[in-house]
Amino acid sequence: MVKVVVTGIGLVSALGEGVEDCWERLIAGQSGIKLYQPYAELEPRPLGLIGNKPAQLKMLGELVIASVLKDAELVPPLAECGVVIGSSRSYQGVWEEMASLMRAGELGQELESPDMVWLDTLPHMNAIAAARQIGACGVVLAPMAACATGIWAIAQAAYLVQTGQCQQVIAGAVEAPITPLTLAGFQQMGALAKTGAYPFDLQREGLVLGEGAAVFVLESAELAKQRQAKVYGEILGFGLTADAYHPNLPEPQGRSAIAAVKQCLERSHLIPDDIDYIHAHGTATQVNDRTESLLIQHLFGQHVAVSSSKGATGHTLGASGALGVAFSLMGLKNQILPPCVGLRNPEFDLNLVKAAVKSEIKNVLCFSFGFGGQNAVIALTGNGFC
Repeated sequence: MVKVVVTGIGLVSALGEGVEDCWERLIAGQSGIKLYQPYAELEPRPLGLIGNKPAQLKMLGELVIASVLKDAELVPPLAECGVVIGSSRSYQGVWEEMASLMRAGELGQELESPDMVWLDTLPHMNAIAAARQIGACGVVLAPMAACATGIWAIAQAAYLVQTGQCQQVIAGAVEAPITPLTLAGFQQMGALAKTGAYPFDLQREGLVLGEGAAVFVLESAELAKQRQAKVYGEILGFGLTADAYHPNLPEPQGRSAIAAVKQCLERSHLIPDDIDYIHAHGTATQVNDRTESLLIQHLFGQHVAVSSSKGATGHTLGASGALGVAFSLMGLKNQILPPCVGLRNPEFDLNLVKAAVKSEIKNVLCFSFGFGGQNAVIALTGNGFC
């Protein structure tokens, strides 16, 4: 079996620009979440913005691709490189802006070529833009799987390398979800927090929306050795399942989510006792945290360390699993368990990490459980690399 390793990380979030900056702030227990009112018609909410106003997807995509190329010491054009870049919202924000201009009769005045803007903002065009940016002429995929998108994209990329379809793939997810419709939708559901994100806490209020992107260079271990690339870790395996239960609620017994974890462990040739750390989905909603905690207790018990980074970055929806993978790889590299920022009084009997701590970490799992019951789990190791 071809070993798939990660040789570059591009990361931007409310914590900062660049993987080192975001990591240092995370392990210091800092949060990028602040109170904002980006839209006058909606009340102020805590949000994980990168700047002082909602970001554009195009800008985030270009920024994170440039960052990952620099980190992996790659120079375009990369004609043979695969591209798997996902997003659960894609250009929704641009479409909302166009709809608003259309209602006001100003679309043609504001946009020189509204037809081209429409074409350039189709859901898959962010992946196409990434391919153009790096000069890639091979496979281009644009997965959309709600909050499971990021891990799904990385899993697809790993499969491309494992099967020999590509020796090198740029993969991850980009999300700019701070839009009136997204905010109003989550508010209508009663899912938004009022003061901040507190995963697994007794006083958790709900999720905080955040924007961000995490993209990786995946390649065969053989190619990485040939070009003497630094290696963050190896992707051992993944599990992907669906609940087939409800549009937004997880299946109460967590059967499909448990199946995804077991599938991932089996493919990775691991058992639960081999896992040192779990980067949990940890959205800080009542239902998700309870269901996820029961899953971890059922399969792993108390030995495994658990945390979620959403108290620091906000919930970046489709990009959240990719951010989790980035922080997990940094944990492997530095042998540090990242903290569950925002956690004060745990509700659940888990080994939750309240503050960053040095620890021997060999094998890590990262979870994403998306709306519609889309479950994604990925296993990473630093053995022999970090």
